[in-house]
Amino acid sequence: MRKQFLIFIAFIIALYTLINYFLFAQGKGFFDTNTTVYLVYVLIFWTLAFIYPVARILGRLWCSKCSDVLTVIGSFWFAVMLYLFLGIILLKLIKLMNLATFVPYTFAYDLSFERNFLVGTAASSLVIIIYGFINARIPRVRKLDISINKPIIGLSSLTIAVASDIHLGNIVAGRMAKKIVKSINRLNPDIILLAGDVVDEDLAPVIRFDLGECLKQLKAPLGIYAITGNHEYIGGVTSACQYLQEHGIRVLRDEWIQLENGLYIVGRDDRDKSRFTGETRRQLSEIMMGVDKTFPVILLDHQPFELDQAATCGADLSISGHTHHGQMWPLNYITRMIYELSWGYKKKGDTHCYVSCGVGTWGPQVRTGNRPEILSIKLKILKT
Repeated sequence: MRKQFLIFIAFIIALYTLINYFLFAQGKGFFDTNTTVYLVYVLIFWTLAFIYPVARILGRLWCSKCSDVLTVIGSFWFAVMLYLFLGIILLKLIKLMNLATFVPYTFAYDLSFERNFLVGTAASSLVIIIYGFINARIPRVRKLDISINKPIIGLSSLTIAVASDIHLGNIVAGRMAKKIVKSINRLNPDIILLAGDVVDEDLAPVIRFDLGECLKQLKAPLGIYAITGNHEYIGGVTSACQYLQEHGIRVLRDEWIQLENGLYIVGRDDRDKSRFTGETRRQLSEIMMGVDKTFPVILLDHQPFELDQAATCGADLSISGHTHHGQMWPLNYITRMIYELSWGYKKKGDTHCYVSCGVGTWGPQVRTGNRPEILSIKLKILKT
């Protein structure tokens, strides 16, 4: 399994390098390669292109303010890269369309048009990224009302606060972490559920910024429960889970817990467990053995695959995250093709399914495809 993971990482690095070289080559044509200006272009471009991976490696070897700053700066290159790439692809399509019309003057092949188009693309990208940065820092509360014909002892309704994909670390820290916690507490939830990727790959900045103390400010009388996501595994699942539990969060790993009022919370280990450890996670049917399904059952499963299993095994509510719904437009169209439910609500049989687009960000703190969200579920009990 480790070999497969290394092959996957090598593929991602190769693809990343190839896309950057494509972008570099488009800009290269505007410079005389024998000039100092060209050398400056080469230096700036490749520094920006590789500052993020270098900063992440540096952060693992020597976590410091320097690695934090470089990580934040470098992360924005992902957004720049995406929108420059889309702009250049659009330019190529314009060129093809211009040729297809058989117009004698092929304006799209004029060097000044190309230069102006790319400058316009760069300016537009900057505007989009600024908007996406502001948008990413203003999470909204999305409300969902669900009725279940099963009893919860002593209650006629239950308020559940759900946050997925917080990605605490270099990017989501300090003010943003406090804002997320305050937004959750403002809902006055009975219970708080964190649907995976609570921390980013590297636990070192989480510890250095003491973000666990921020998590300890979460308040819910019935408790705070979390599951692992793929990023807990990337950074080291044992240390990540231990850190969360030391700061008041119960992590459920292929297990269930029944609260005093009869409510069941079932938490699955992340689907990528096998990729990182070589161990397979337990089947949902096996995990739910012993669950009394006359009481409400809430399932937490980070990656929203095989939603039918939740319905087959008798979960009343299934909550996932992971997709970010693409995070940056137009990547949300890709996640829609990959997942049966990329974002939002869907009912499968008697099971209510919700996939959150998440409240944090991975890579750049930029969201252009959706608003970050905290989910407030009002669970109405029809049977007492």
